[in-house]
Amino acid sequence: MSTEPVAPVPGFFRRRVVEPLLAQLRQGLAPEQLALTVALAASFGLIPMLGLTSVLGTAIAVWLRLNVATMLLVSHLMSPLQLLIILPLLRLGAGMLGGTNSGQLTLERIKYLLSNDWAAAFQLFWRAELGALLLWLLGSVPVVIGLYIVLRPVFHRIVSRQQAVS
Repeated sequence: MSTEPVAPVPGFFRRRVVEPLLAQLRQGLAPEQLALTVALAASFGLIPMLGLTSVLGTAIAVWLRLNVATMLLVSHLMSPLQLLIILPLLRLGAGMLGGTNSGQLTLERIKYLLSNDWAAAFQLFWRAELGALLLWLLGSVPVVIGLYIVLRPVFHRIVSRQQAVS
């Protein structure tokens, strides 16, 4: 029987989030690029329109020459928070653009309209969605800037530690 200590198996978050981000730094992705990727992905992950996260994240990552896989990983990790804020953003957006009564935007009403009356659903949603997108855009600018400013030195520190170990 061996008395050598066995390394603990890393948890899900470490294996699926932390290690892939560290691998990007090890493969030569600049800390500034990784910080921008994570900041943009966090913002895109909160967009109040389901299904747009992947398309927008991929397009922006390709356009800015950022890592697409990292962009999608981080943006999809934001999905639970996206689901929590989508209905309040729709209500605020409806109120902001003076469209529908925000009291009509309930989960039950939305499910009913989407399954029974697409025209009424479109009538109810278009102003609310436009307003929600405007609110998201206004809120995402400080989020991206703040995350970039915070993450850039963190990733620089990680790179310098890895270079010191090597």
